Amino acid sequence: MRRAPSFLLILFLILLGLPGAGAFAASQGPLDPKEALRVSQAAIGRLPSPAHRLVEAGGRAVTLGDYRGKPLVISLVYSSCYQTCPTITQTLAKAIGKARAALGPEGFRVVSIGFDTAKDTPEAMRLFAKSQGVSMEGWEFLSTDPVTLSVLAEELGFIFWASPRGFDHLTQTTILDKEGRVHVQIYGDTFETPLLVEPLKDLVLGRAVAAFSSVESLVDRVRLFCTIYDPATDGYRFSFAIFIEIFMAASSVILAGIFLWRINRRKRSA
Repeated sequence: MRRAPSFLLILFLILLGLPGAGAFAASQGPLDPKEALRVSQAAIGRLPSPAHRLVEAGGRAVTLGDYRGKPLVISLVYSSCYQTCPTITQTLAKAIGKARAALGPEGFRVVSIGFDTAKDTPEAMRLFAKSQGVSMEGWEFLSTDPVTLSVLAEELGFIFWASPRGFDHLTQTTILDKEGRVHVQIYGDTFETPLLVEPLKDLVLGRAVAAFSSVESLVDRVRLFCTIYDPATDGYRFSFAIFIEIFMAASSVILAGIFLWRINRRKRSA
């Protein structure tokens, strides 16, 4: 069993009126599922503070603001979890692999943050990543302090509470846009690949619109538009269907133009 946050610390946060008080208060007992979902959905559009201090598994200090500029996938887990968090991480790893193949290796970033701050040290998070076989470039496992975690959880709409099994919590994966705003929430320890890839695809396309002047950006944009999900393989593939549709549409317009031109010519001759 995990130790619940101390009553004095919770009271102190509430008296100060810090946003994190809500997340700590939730740890005293389970919330109604509908209320937890409401809290989570209410976070969409919110801008978490870029000043949040975190520590990477190798001991490097970072802030949440360091990840701005690209979409960011955030997964909150705790390292001593033996069932749900490993399942979430494995599901995420599978979806991230598909997303990397579709959007490129540098299109977005991923972080897993330990919310059992007493035990989720940088070393514990490093071992957790190793035990899950996660060593992808652009995916970092982070630790933080209790107050920072409380405020960040509140901003992300993440609900957790102590239980005899350790922690109960929302099985929530959050995607931030390149400016750091909460873009979408994904629920479940398992989920279908498009639930992660499609929002990321939208965000990457949105970023590419502003850089449409070069041939490289044009090629990337066409590639993203033509990358479709194939449920038979649970993966993304390049489809030439859009080119066929464009060709057919252009041909129809040209043939219609020729037809109208010939009719007009006959009328003039008559």
